[in-house]
Amino acid sequence: MDLMTLKKKLSTYSTDKGYLKNVSDEVSYEVLKAWEEWTGQSKEFYRTLGFTYGQLGPIIGKGKKLKREGYFETSGFKQIDIDGPTESSLAGPCNVVELIWTNGQILRFSRVDFLVEFLKKAA
Repeated sequence: MDLMTLKKKLSTYSTDKGYLKNVSDEVSYEVLKAWEEWTGQSKEFYRTLGFTYGQLGPIIGKGKKLKREGYFETSGFKQIDIDGPTESSLAGPCNVVELIWTNGQILRFSRVDFLVEFLKKAA
């Protein structure tokens, strides 16, 4: 998102004294996404939006809370194609590793290496 658009959205929630009041959940999440994508110094980010850390800090915190609680979908499901089982994956007594993910989803991995790689990417 363009920071100037975000600045205009935030200015609609600004009071006469400069406080940000009743910022919507969507705008809080947009501020969080912009802040996570920002590569410069944090005070430059606040200055670009025209606010201070004291004004935007609680907004970013609210966005983090909403993201953590799952109010916004962060990423979709991607299927990973694997060539097929190898001899080393079939060598043990169990040839499938099952992981029960959130919402009761069951993920099956033919090798422990694939499970470890998935968990690294999911973290």
